[in-house]
Amino acid sequence: MTTPTRRSVSRLRELTPARVALGRAGASLTTKALLDFTLDHARARDAVQAAFDARSLMAALGALGLDVRAVNSRAASRQDYLKRPDLGRRLDQASIEMLQERKGATCDVAIVVGDGLSPTAVHTHAVELMRQLLPRLAADHIEVGRTVVASGARVALGDEIGALLGARMAVMLIGERPGLSAPDSLGAYLTFAPRLGRSDAERNCVSNIHRNGLTYDEAAFKIAWLVREGLRRNVTGVALKDESGELAQPRISPVSSA
Repeated sequence: MTTPTRRSVSRLRELTPARVALGRAGASLTTKALLDFTLDHARARDAVQAAFDARSLMAALGALGLDVRAVNSRAASRQDYLKRPDLGRRLDQASIEMLQERKGATCDVAIVVGDGLSPTAVHTHAVELMRQLLPRLAADHIEVGRTVVASGARVALGDEIGALLGARMAVMLIGERPGLSAPDSLGAYLTFAPRLGRSDAERNCVSNIHRNGLTYDEAAFKIAWLVREGLRRNVTGVALKDESGELAQPRISPVSSA
């Protein structure tokens, strides 16, 4: 077995944020590797516990021309949210009544922006992603109904919100579980015909939207494709394969007669 060279290890580190070839000091990690790990762990914990500023997020989304409302899940506190995932999947009664009162005509898509497990990710990426996504949906003549900012949200909360708003599809933007290399990763979950009881197998997910992951433009392209095809085929989830990355076949120009 050949021993990897210092150059090959260095190149490997350039290709991935994963912790590879950290070296050692005796039987332990080097001081730098240990300090880097401790710092990234602290950043992940801070992202989970970060405050969610729903008001400023609503203002920023409203500036994009969206009709925005705020709702809350049944998780009364952040601790309740972390200990009881089920509470984050249902709206509290006041939010249910508010959405029922403000329900308008049936729309193609309801957008839900939820804090999830990383409010930091939502504050960092959600508005800029929406800035890229909205023109793509408009170009496909897809009507965006109300936009909802949800506090204490789990992914499935979008099902109840979409159903109450009469949306054909719910698109949930939510902070993903922080990792040691990405404490601010945003995810987008798409569910056709949202209603209580939908399973994760009935959703499509576009994940890892952050500085070192999917760009806003790449993510918006994928989400818009899935929305368009999901509405056209009346399905999302395992029945809708993401083929947005496949290039169109080149057209063969007709041969002109001499």
